[in-house]
Amino acid sequence: MNTQKLRTLYSVTLMLLDALLIGIAFILAYRLRVSLNWPEPLVNVVSIDLYASLLLIQILSIVATLFFYRQYYIVRAASRVDQIYYIIAAVTLGVLISIAIYTFVFKNDPVVLDFPRAMIIYAWFFDIVLLVIGRILHQSLRSWLLKSRGIGKDRLLVVGADDMAKIVLQRVLWSPNLGYELIGVVNQDGQPIPEMPEIPILGMPEELPHIIEDYKVDELLIAMPEKGHRETVRILAYCETEHVSVKIFPDVFEYVTSQATIDDLGGLPLLSVRDNALRGYMLIFKRLMDFVGAAIGLILVSPIMLFTAIAIKLESPGPAFFVQERMGLDGRPFKMIKFRSMRKDAEKDGPGWTTENDPRQTRFGTFLRRFELDELPNLINVLLGEMSLVGPRPEQAHYVAQFRETVPQYMARHRERGGMTGWAQVNGLRGDTSITERTKYDLWYSANWSILLDIKIILRTLWQIVERKNSQRKKTVSPTTTPLEDIIGRPLSEQSSMSSPQSTADSKNN
Repeated sequence: MNTQKLRTLYSVTLMLLDALLIGIAFILAYRLRVSLNWPEPLVNVVSIDLYASLLLIQILSIVATLFFYRQYYIVRAASRVDQIYYIIAAVTLGVLISIAIYTFVFKNDPVVLDFPRAMIIYAWFFDIVLLVIGRILHQSLRSWLLKSRGIGKDRLLVVGADDMAKIVLQRVLWSPNLGYELIGVVNQDGQPIPEMPEIPILGMPEELPHIIEDYKVDELLIAMPEKGHRETVRILAYCETEHVSVKIFPDVFEYVTSQATIDDLGGLPLLSVRDNALRGYMLIFKRLMDFVGAAIGLILVSPIMLFTAIAIKLESPGPAFFVQERMGLDGRPFKMIKFRSMRKDAEKDGPGWTTENDPRQTRFGTFLRRFELDELPNLINVLLGEMSLVGPRPEQAHYVAQFRETVPQYMARHRERGGMTGWAQVNGLRGDTSITERTKYDLWYSANWSILLDIKIILRTLWQIVERKNSQRKKTVSPTTTPLEDIIGRPLSEQSSMSSPQSTADSKNN
């Protein structure tokens, strides 16, 4: 069975599972209302069989709402936060629609007139709980089939060998849960990639029709934005007769304009390529969320911070905190506070990149960095309004001065306050990744900000800390140093042979 048919099967089974779970939730709600005398004893108890038509309408309404929310489109890496959000929204809307329908259709039916209102609330709650559990089980089954049996894997061919292609290849190799089987690479010269000699080079773009057919490629990923649109169109022409899914890695302009809208200037059409989502009253919501989150966070972690400060002072001489100037909102400098994780004289020979097992780190400092505990004092910056819980990671001024000259639209990321964590960080784009790529993620965050997105980023950050997902990445970093200008724009594969581009002493630019 090919992957397209398999995804259709997964979608159908998920839809049937949802329908079954909605029915079970309805029955549980009925049983609970009959047995529980809240908010008042039930007077006219009727058989659940008489609610069959109401149940059918509710199933159809919720399933249809989930369908329009694209919750039956099987994606490679689904966000649990997004799933829960859409389930809550779909169930709420579906229940309201079903109430409207059967109130209109069965308005003279005594069963409808006596339908317990508390049962609607119970059904709504059970629907959400059971659908979330059902999604988790369904996704776990798909993951098990993918990992243990290889069912659902797509044979992937990547076109390109420059920076962006290397980032794509690295992400595919590090993320087997995406369901890709990397077949190889096609590039212009047909030569192996020096940083990835283990990846086979299958030929040049002109040979794509034969390669796709011979290797039974399911998906083609074109990752060469630096070559321009004409070259991309030429490659697409080679594949137009082949039954293969094609995806294109966008360049910076395509990335920024992917959600362009039409505006006007006194009747003259304008193309709006960037509309900052964080403006007006949304800034109030953002700041309120930061203030409340930082205040609660400081209260909860204050014992940890106290013991951490004492441990730092006991282990090595020097202050417990490390204060460094960073560039914040609108490029204004501020003093970012962190726990000191290196010796007091770490910069006696001048600023330098930190490395894995850096001899300047204290033993306790290594522990702090491993669990990101050295970032906890950032909550003070958030409380003071100098930083945000979520946003682009702030950099040092002298790095900003260099990045702004080489990275397109780099300064646009300073339209928001710097964050303790960000969209780029939770997607694996930390210190040893291309500054250009991180900037793309920061721009996307600015254009698509929402409270839900911030919550998702915070939850994913906490989960990654618990799972220590970054430990493998950090182990690939070699303790050599490289000039800053060589790091800008470099992908993961090239930077795996150099030091992690964290800033000096205790400043981690991730």
